[in-house]
Amino acid sequence: MNVNAVSHAVVLEFLGNKFPFSELDQHDLMKFAQKATIDFFPKGTLILNQGESDVNHFYVIQKGGVRSYRLDGVGNITLKDFRGEGEHFGALPIIQNTTANLNVETLDDTFCFLFNKKDFLNLLESNRKVKRYYLSTMSEKMAQPVYSELRQQKITPRAEGALFLFNARAGEISKGKLFTASVDTSVQQISQLMSEKRIGSILLTDDRDEIIGIVTDKDIRGKVVAKGLDYHTRASEIMATPVQTIPGHAVCFDALLAMIENRIHHLAIEEDGKISKMLTTHDIMVAQGNSPYFLFREIQAQRRISGLYKLSQKIPLIVRPLIKEGAKACNVTRMISVLNDHVMDRLLTLLQEEIGKAPLPFSWLLFAGAGRHELVFKNRQINGILFGNSPDERITREAKKYFRILSERAVKHLISCGFPSDAGDINAANMKWRQPQSVWETYFRGWCEFQDREENFDPAVFFDFRSGAGSASLAEKLKEHVHTLTRGNEQFLHYLAQNCASVEPPLSFYGNSVVEKDGRYGETLDLEGRGLAFFIDFARVMTLKYGICKTNTLERLRFLLEKQHLPNDLGSELIEAYELLMHIKLFHQLRFIEDGRKPDDNIRPNDLSDLEKQTLKEVFEVIRRLQGFARLEFGFPKKP
Repeated sequence: MNVNAVSHAVVLEFLGNKFPFSELDQHDLMKFAQKATIDFFPKGTLILNQGESDVNHFYVIQKGGVRSYRLDGVGNITLKDFRGEGEHFGALPIIQNTTANLNVETLDDTFCFLFNKKDFLNLLESNRKVKRYYLSTMSEKMAQPVYSELRQQKITPRAEGALFLFNARAGEISKGKLFTASVDTSVQQISQLMSEKRIGSILLTDDRDEIIGIVTDKDIRGKVVAKGLDYHTRASEIMATPVQTIPGHAVCFDALLAMIENRIHHLAIEEDGKISKMLTTHDIMVAQGNSPYFLFREIQAQRRISGLYKLSQKIPLIVRPLIKEGAKACNVTRMISVLNDHVMDRLLTLLQEEIGKAPLPFSWLLFAGAGRHELVFKNRQINGILFGNSPDERITREAKKYFRILSERAVKHLISCGFPSDAGDINAANMKWRQPQSVWETYFRGWCEFQDREENFDPAVFFDFRSGAGSASLAEKLKEHVHTLTRGNEQFLHYLAQNCASVEPPLSFYGNSVVEKDGRYGETLDLEGRGLAFFIDFARVMTLKYGICKTNTLERLRFLLEKQHLPNDLGSELIEAYELLMHIKLFHQLRFIEDGRKPDDNIRPNDLSDLEKQTLKEVFEVIRRLQGFARLEFGFPKKP
């Protein structure tokens, strides 16, 4: 080893842009930079020898790169990582005070900054942020820096009020005092009280003074005035119950989402187990300024189907404002899903005004990404119709004719709303995916019992479904049927688990290439197929195994963790890694949209920052831990 002195200014400038050293203040960074020396290693040099080399230095690669690998007793190589400029190695054996745990070999002629073992350990002890990076979990050390970097470098936040939706608490911005009245109060008296107090809602109490319902000005207009009811009607006859509540500490985004999802304007604030005040959409809009609620109101008020076309095209435009507010990708996809559902519901309502009421109750089913509440920008529509069973053959024939007309028109209108029809013809206009409850149950039974495996069968499509409009109870009943088929069905669960347990995630990045586990290089990384799909497939098969009726991946993972179907450390890592990956995908697609390009999931390594690359490498490692757990859970052979 030919260790040489190096300019402290050169080291300082280099480390100042590299995570986690960029987290140091200038004084600490300068102090550490002054400890550096530099060394040169020709291509093919074995810098560290597994199990033999004493690791006396911490290495930061200034130029070139290395690969790390493990050798077994018969000489087989298992690649562990590739590292390039700005990355480092040697930390783990120094921290654990062991010999080298891996072989580290140069891929090119390589220059490294070297820091004495003692100096590196002193840095860890003196700086909490750097210590956390090397000793904490991926979620603790990577999450906030990534979110912060993406927002700062790729989204310019507004000067005033930025991050309002995710900083302000519902209880803090609520302006509505609590006004109550007895359930025996008349509608006229309720109206007089609202007028006198200039409020839009009254909470109703029973004879024990317990709040049991709410009456709003909208209830009086729609349920009394519009229907000609007597003003002496008891308020309890038109009240909504139970009262929708939200904890006072909840962020305003959650309150706004609840209001849009449930189509309500008033939300009771609950503090210390009691309702303390009221929050209105007006409170949020006054405090925030621009809000997705304005778009929601436009959708609800639209009287012409063609008017929904432009409104639907506006929905992706809320992505940037939400990110400016501090939204994570999963917040964004949830809000987008709710607004898309309202477009779908309004479309079907207006269509039924044209062609008449449906002869049987029905649910408009959404599959795959839409079924998981995980779409942001417009994707191909993958949908179907589930309608109720009827013993009357005449009604069934009428229903089939009716739903053919409804679905064909709906699919065409959705294309005009920006949702192209599915290339595989999996949409409600195809008679196969427009069937009564009994037929859908037969479909799932055939899939689960390996009786019907047509070419286009894909568990990632059909086993992630929900009701987008219509009767939610029909879809829930079908879900219950599916869980009856899958719980205890070891053969089918094993089949589903193959998707997340058998395919290797990428290994690393080197230069502008993605490195696979077998050492092959690729030009792009498919964020969906080579990243997110592992989490989606794993969450699906685990929830089917345990009979959990949720479709959203993040909700599935959180519920699995809550019910202790996942170890605490693994569960927390999966949740954070999945959210980070979704966030990187969101920003990637947003840049494409704003550049006038069609968004995709393929990302080039040179489009990623050093921090994003490090984060994705951490995510790949979490995926490998996920796979290890899945192999044990579903009885796969252990990987070498």
